[in-house]
Amino acid sequence: MKIDKELLREFEEGLDPLKPEESKIPARVLGYGEISTVFEILHEEQSDIAFKRMPLFDNMEQVERYRDVYNRYHDRFKQIGIDIPEYGSVVIETEKGRIVLYLYQKKLPSESIGNSMIHHISETGVHNLVSTILDQLNKVWEFNRHESPHAEVAIDGQISNWAIRNYIPDAGDPQLGEDLLYLDTSTPLFRENGEEQLDVELFLKPTPPGIRWYLKKYYLQDIVDRYYDFRKVVIDLVANFLKEQRSEFVPGLVDLINTYFSTEATDQDAEPITVEEIEEYYKDDASTWKLYLRMRKAHRFIKTKILRGYYAYILPADIQR
Repeated sequence: MKIDKELLREFEEGLDPLKPEESKIPARVLGYGEISTVFEILHEEQSDIAFKRMPLFDNMEQVERYRDVYNRYHDRFKQIGIDIPEYGSVVIETEKGRIVLYLYQKKLPSESIGNSMIHHISETGVHNLVSTILDQLNKVWEFNRHESPHAEVAIDGQISNWAIRNYIPDAGDPQLGEDLLYLDTSTPLFRENGEEQLDVELFLKPTPPGIRWYLKKYYLQDIVDRYYDFRKVVIDLVANFLKEQRSEFVPGLVDLINTYFSTEATDQDAEPITVEEIEEYYKDDASTWKLYLRMRKAHRFIKTKILRGYYAYILPADIQR
């Protein structure tokens, strides 16, 4: 991939975070995550690239620290044997001194990404897809089991973070063991000798300063820790089907996962899960992220409407749940 840094700088200078599609160089949102937004810049030279924009940094030292952790996170995945699309990062500093890190990956067809795929394949295809994801997740915790405490890797296993390489929709359902790519590497969580390598407090910056202490005290560590817990990551994977409006798949997936726990992932000592547990987890998780988004929107209102300043983040109008 060839990144046009000057074009990216021009894009950043003319970006309207409230309406990115109406910016000087327009952008099209590809998907909203809980923390970051994935988009493409509508310019022919960058049409095969998906960007994540990270305006989280106060100085270049913070940026370089983040990039180092980001690159080492990918190295860990290579050790584990999890494939990732071609990727990279580039730093932009605006005329007003705003520092923005752009992460990028090779853009994939939307129909190859899990959260789109589950709306177009059969229950058998969904089970094959989830079984293959479970094999990939199990690799992570096998690595952690052997390498801890020297190294421990976290991962967000939700369905939208996986894609099938060279997927052909008209060829039918995905097969068991299909070639997967993991997409969400923008939150590079891993520990070395028990110490978190990422400064996770960066992700509190889009919220009002006066309540960051509350989020840090009551939410932040619990959210981070869940991605180091095999069972919780798998629960989150299944709960994601509720977010994607495919609740009819949940009972069958619970059975599939409990069988996997007892046959393929016995070293993880994971207790069986239930449909009721999935539903309760989803309810709690949804309320947490709704609170986070409300706080970000409150921060945007204060910055733009009261202080008449610039708010750097692209937020969704709402996230369907």
